Amino acid sequence: MTASLVDAGAPFHNPVQWHRIEWSRCHREVRRLQARIVKATSEGRWGKVKALQWLLTHSFHGKALAVKRVTENQGKNTPGVDGETWSTPESKSTAILLMRRQGYRPSPLRRIYIPKSNGKLRPLGIPTLRDRAMQALHLLSLDPVAETVADDYSYGFRTHRSTADAIERCFGVLGKKASPQWVLEGDIKACFDKISHDWLLANVRMDRAILRKWLKAGFVSDGVLSPTEEGTPQGGIITPPTMLHTFLSCV
Repeated sequence: MTASLVDAGAPFHNPVQWHRIEWSRCHREVRRLQARIVKATSEGRWGKVKALQWLLTHSFHGKALAVKRVTENQGKNTPGVDGETWSTPESKSTAILLMRRQGYRPSPLRRIYIPKSNGKLRPLGIPTLRDRAMQALHLLSLDPVAETVADDYSYGFRTHRSTADAIERCFGVLGKKASPQWVLEGDIKACFDKISHDWLLANVRMDRAILRKWLKAGFVSDGVLSPTEEGTPQGGIITPPTMLHTFLSCV
């Protein structure tokens, strides 16, 4: 397996040793492709964007970083419906080889409920580690598009923005004598629970075949499998707001 093939996103089938992966090179190669995606997005070259996203999501470096992310975050020991976790170097190395688009079929989500501040319960859908890794991989190619086209005044679920950034902007806008005296707060009832799958598939700039499989994967609650005909789950790597940011690219 040559470096040129890996960099080009060519399929690879050779076993890898987790502790011998050059992580600095993985980050460098992924950032290089992401920078090209940003440039193509800014120029409105959507065919080029799609081609670059394909290269990134088929690259060894992208897959390795995706597995690294889901095995080092807080949810690394939280299994999906298959009960599997990747806790050894060998399982992580094998996971990289399993991340293939051809024949990929996501498992149903494991439905759990967490309490909300108003006393109600918020449903979360927990994907399997393999599905989380696939989401993390495709997020690497979707995030450059979302960040390029997103509104300058949006802060929620942004990769390089925080609550502190939003507070700073509010202080600058509202801390003057001539500033507005009122703040309007709005909430779309059950926005992510009811959002149209067809709308997302028509507007989100990512591999639509993969996105469709995620949206239609269904969920398991108390041992019962239920289909998902509308809405997007909360609890995975790719969040609904990340998907929605890319809609601006079509306006």
